[in-house]
Amino acid sequence: MSILMVNEYADFNMLKELLGATDGNLASHTKALEKAEYITVEKQFIGRKPNTRYATSKLGRIEFKKHIEALEKLIQKGQ
Repeated sequence: MSILMVNEYADFNMLKELLGATDGNLASHTKALEKAEYITVEKQFIGRKPNTRYATSKLGRIEFKKHIEALEKLIQKGQ
């Protein structure tokens, strides 16, 4: 999610490279995020090659910000 929060979108290969994830691992995580409606998925062809792009949804941005705020509160309590 953090990659998608700072980029308009990211394709499967970009996410895979940046995260160091396997195809299967990345596919299962993106599927879960899509099911929760935190990301949108756009499938297209570039030339003859399939390309899948991911972007955060409005709900995904809201929930990610809530998550970061909760983490910040935990860190502040520990100081």
